[in-house]
Amino acid sequence: MTEPVEYDVVVLGAGPAGENIADRTRAAGLSTALVESELIGGECSYWACVPSKALLRPVLARADASRVPGLAGSAEWPLDTEAVFAHRDYWTGNWKDEGQIDWLDSIGAHVYRGHGRLYGVRKVAVTSPEGEHHVLSARHAVVVATGTRAMIPDLPGIVGARPWTSREATSARQAPRRLLIVGGSVVAAEMATAWQSLGSQVTVLVRGPRLLPRMEPFAGELVAEALREAGAEVRTGVTVEAVVRDGSTGPVTVVLAGGEAIEGDELLMATGRAPRTEDIGLDTVGLPAGEWIGVDDTCRVPGHDWLYAVGDVNHRALLTHQGKYQARITGAAIAARAAGTPLDTEPWGAHTATADTRALPQAVFTDPEASAVGLTLAEAERAGHRVRAVDYDLSKVSGAGLYADGYRGRARMVVDLDREVLLGATFVGPGAAELLHAATIAVAGEVPIARLWHAVPAFPTISEVWLRLLEEYR
Repeated sequence: MTEPVEYDVVVLGAGPAGENIADRTRAAGLSTALVESELIGGECSYWACVPSKALLRPVLARADASRVPGLAGSAEWPLDTEAVFAHRDYWTGNWKDEGQIDWLDSIGAHVYRGHGRLYGVRKVAVTSPEGEHHVLSARHAVVVATGTRAMIPDLPGIVGARPWTSREATSARQAPRRLLIVGGSVVAAEMATAWQSLGSQVTVLVRGPRLLPRMEPFAGELVAEALREAGAEVRTGVTVEAVVRDGSTGPVTVVLAGGEAIEGDELLMATGRAPRTEDIGLDTVGLPAGEWIGVDDTCRVPGHDWLYAVGDVNHRALLTHQGKYQARITGAAIAARAAGTPLDTEPWGAHTATADTRALPQAVFTDPEASAVGLTLAEAERAGHRVRAVDYDLSKVSGAGLYADGYRGRARMVVDLDREVLLGATFVGPGAAELLHAATIAVAGEVPIARLWHAVPAFPTISEVWLRLLEEYR
């Protein structure tokens, strides 16, 4: 083991959250090292957000075209899957990270490739792929940003079945003839949308009552309806009890409770995420290995004034944009503490993460798209708010009718009746994800309903739904 190399900040994990920490701490003049065992840029860049959206964009564009007069006939042609995969490969940099390395070099951050582990207070030990060992010492902060991995349930036969996770689902180079998907999550819904259109016969097996269980019920219902119309099978209320793979390359069979067997050529397990904390040395600082890391609103770990956890690993919000948001907050807090500056000197809350609990936005790129921010009606009621849900059929908005023939969608806003501000909003329909940021501003800014009347939506756009929702509320 070499003598420790000292930096102001050491970041364990160089995904989107880790990179944004480095950006903020370097901008504050703090020397920063990042440690990464895989590709710089992390899960989002190579196996999640970026490749999934690259696969989905042609799918959604064709779906939109099929509903537009003058284009509908041409949209009946099959997708050019090789071109779709090439588009996906371009956006992942062909799974190479030279561009990310160049950017980190440009801001003066130092990258250590290899497996990193906490090595006691303010220290990280790194073992490189070549077997070299380094110890990094942090003057001010160590930040854990190691993200999550796919969680595979411990089912009989699951290991031998070699199921896909989200990584295989976004990087596969050909469509399996029959794809079984277990789960009702965003990954399940998006990958069902993508692969059904890319040539697979998709069957989705959902243990719960619907897809997208964390959104308003109508979101999952509308997405499932569209998947069925596209030819996919969506079954809810079913439980997988075992998995069998026939040989090394043969078909895979899932066995449901009750004994029914369903055969496919590949199996995607979209059953949740687990923290990548099992072998990063948490035990050396008195924290349990393999668990989520609890943090305060500056993402600092209670009881450890030098240790922070940012992004998925702290379990506040498992979304890339929220990890980046936390990183901006945390980088500012680390810089302020290093300079001895009180954290409350900036009234806009630059050092405190609040969006994770109050105005969390999420977009699901299915057909139709589903987007939501803040609380659902059920969540608001459970939290004890006196609320009213206001719904509107998006097909009745002029802009939606012009967007596509036969437009189907729905909007809901959840209003706090005591304060007359929005607690949440949900939009489902083609192009509905672009309605999300306006709703996020309304929820995060606690904009009074009386002021929203003066935010006039342009005609004829789908955003006119805001006027219709307010009219329904009045």
